[in-house]
Amino acid sequence: MAARSGRGRPVKRKIEIVPSILSADLTRLGEQVREAVEGGADRIQVDVMDGHFVPNLTFGPGMVAAVRSVTDLPIEAHLMVE
Repeated sequence: MAARSGRGRPVKRKIEIVPSILSADLTRLGEQVREAVEGGADRIQVDVMDGHFVPNLTFGPGMVAAVRSVTDLPIEAHLMVE
């Protein structure tokens, strides 16, 4: 069943592909980001965890800069920080 707007017309939706680098092999980060781009990614997601809001500690500004150096796609930050 198609989604409908408040006026009863069908709404077109675009599915976006937004891979996260959280599970990337960091020794191959550039290569894996390029593979995601070539595979049709619309954006790249960087998960930022501070070790307080959630028990894990992950990426910061340096990782965003590393991703930016290999793609001009938008970078989406999933912030799990206090």
